[in-house]
Amino acid sequence: MQQLIQSQRDFFNTNATKSIAFRKQQLQKLYKVIKANEQFLMDEIYKDFKKSEFDTFTTELALVYSDIKEAIKKVGKWSRHKRKRTNLTNLPGKSYIIPEPLGVSLVIGAWNYPYQLSFAPAVSAIVAGCTVVLKPSEIAPNSSAAIAKIINENFDPSYFKVVEGGIPETTALLNEKFDKIFFTGSTTVGRIVYQAAAKHLTPVTLELGGKSPAFITKTANLKMTAKRLIWAKFINAGQTCIAPDYLLVDESIKEEFLGLLVSEIKKSHFSIDNGNYVQIVNTQNTERLISMIDADKIYFGGKHNLEKRHIEPTILSDVLFEDKIMEEEIFGPILPIITYNNLQETIDIVKSMPKPLSCYIFTEENTTKNKIFNEISFGGGCVNDAVMHISNSHFGFGGVGESGMGSYHGEEGFKAFSHYKSILDKSNLFEANIKYYPHSEKKLSLIKRMMGL
Repeated sequence: MQQLIQSQRDFFNTNATKSIAFRKQQLQKLYKVIKANEQFLMDEIYKDFKKSEFDTFTTELALVYSDIKEAIKKVGKWSRHKRKRTNLTNLPGKSYIIPEPLGVSLVIGAWNYPYQLSFAPAVSAIVAGCTVVLKPSEIAPNSSAAIAKIINENFDPSYFKVVEGGIPETTALLNEKFDKIFFTGSTTVGRIVYQAAAKHLTPVTLELGGKSPAFITKTANLKMTAKRLIWAKFINAGQTCIAPDYLLVDESIKEEFLGLLVSEIKKSHFSIDNGNYVQIVNTQNTERLISMIDADKIYFGGKHNLEKRHIEPTILSDVLFEDKIMEEEIFGPILPIITYNNLQETIDIVKSMPKPLSCYIFTEENTTKNKIFNEISFGGGCVNDAVMHISNSHFGFGGVGESGMGSYHGEEGFKAFSHYKSILDKSNLFEANIKYYPHSEKKLSLIKRMMGL
């Protein structure tokens, strides 16, 4: 690990990565490498999840391709010196900020979308001008090996290297000094990464998770709401960090809405055989999810097969905030329904919980929408939709509090791996004598007047 990181530091210090032409060249190369190995990547992720080519393309590769193309197009603009206003005290002169790459970066990917959540932050590091050590998640072993193969066979390790392994390898990496660490995963592991980074004062971006609520109010378009929520919850069998974790449904529409949810599940034909569904990633996670299902509260579904790592889409009704399923992020195909009569009381309970990564509001009332937005702190979200905010690279994606820190995608990703140097560029035409010795009452009076004091 020490040799690898030193080689990347040596290469970074040649200034090669700071060239816009070099960054574009590497991004174009990455695009071609992924494109050339697209079928291989699809075959390997299928071994981990039974994930269809449709889902692999739409939820993994398409987003990466889009990120790369945008980065190539906009790297020049993002890297420009940006003029800032110069205050009266520093005239004549000009002020600007210079984006510079932080240096040697470590990207630790997540298993649930192994390609997207490994390559997307790596793209951000490359466009910013950093070198990259990428550690994919070992929990999806075939996907991890595929990433390592296509990158390590095509890139110089002193610039872009994939390191495979589990806790020992990750620990060894975290013991080294990086200039930036980007981690996607659980809050528990996020704390470990943050502590390791603190030893070297390394800046971090943490993309974590949490129990993301969805409010379904009585003014919501219930049919469209059910359609969008069922897709958002059960895509990737619920193994999505921004999936709606639980629904908060107005009591007056509960029965009608439950019926629409069941109808939508049936119409969706969730099955691994037809490519509309995936396996749970491993036996351990399957067991954990099965233990969360309260048989007395099953409204629909609940069947499971541990050997095949399969849990059918399941709806739990009459759930309380005190129930076991509300103790931790579900990260699977189980959807608890909590009903409410008093919106304010419900908001207060959500506010008392750790800040979620996402929040979704289904309503036609601006008053209700604005009330929830103003009172609940969360990373990002949608009105009358769910999950889809991640597809818009025109704003950043990230969490807050226990759901993460920092953001990325598009220009926000460039910023995550950059430092902005503030520069005052002074003219030598003349220099006011006011700040120089000897001090005097007259000078002090003039300074106060200039400051409006």
